[in-house]
Amino acid sequence: MNALLPTASVPLAVSPVEVSLFAFVILTAVVTALARDVLSSIIVFGAYSLGMAALYTFYRAPDVAMTEAAISAGVTTVLLLLTIAKTSRIDHEVAFESVHWPAVGAVGLLGAAMASTLAEMPVVGDTNSPVWSNPDVTQYYLANAYAETGVENAVMSVLASYRGFDTFGEAVVVFAAGIVTMLVLRREVFA
Repeated sequence: MNALLPTASVPLAVSPVEVSLFAFVILTAVVTALARDVLSSIIVFGAYSLGMAALYTFYRAPDVAMTEAAISAGVTTVLLLLTIAKTSRIDHEVAFESVHWPAVGAVGLLGAAMASTLAEMPVVGDTNSPVWSNPDVTQYYLANAYAETGVENAVMSVLASYRGFDTFGEAVVVFAAGIVTMLVLRREVFA
């Protein structure tokens, strides 16, 4: 039964790809926040979302990566660009003439608080991490997911079968949002 557990809790080295993805994501997040042009900010935000999708793929979470790429990088970026196309653009010099330093300080404090928790996070693949705290449950899903669902990827089998109603509900929400968006855009076109 413990054959599926990792054999050692040796900390894994951080790969150059992982460091590059983290650097890209942080850089694009900062540029998005500091951009003085709304269009530039939207485009860089789309790049940020693609970077997050690549990071999720690197961590072997293809379902989350596909959702990030489709919703954040795709749909959100398109909707923001359509919003700019349908509205008047603001004068960027007036809108961004000063920095709100208390807000910058609050964001800095929040970032420092979040960064202080990173040392407590388990290393990827560590057998002492909370995910392995109940090996019976973990082993059950790993051992029986394919036999019970016919889906080879354990994460996808949980999403599609064991959590099927929840996943269906999420799909209904996304579908409804898409239909409402199409109706609003169609009304704007024919108005």
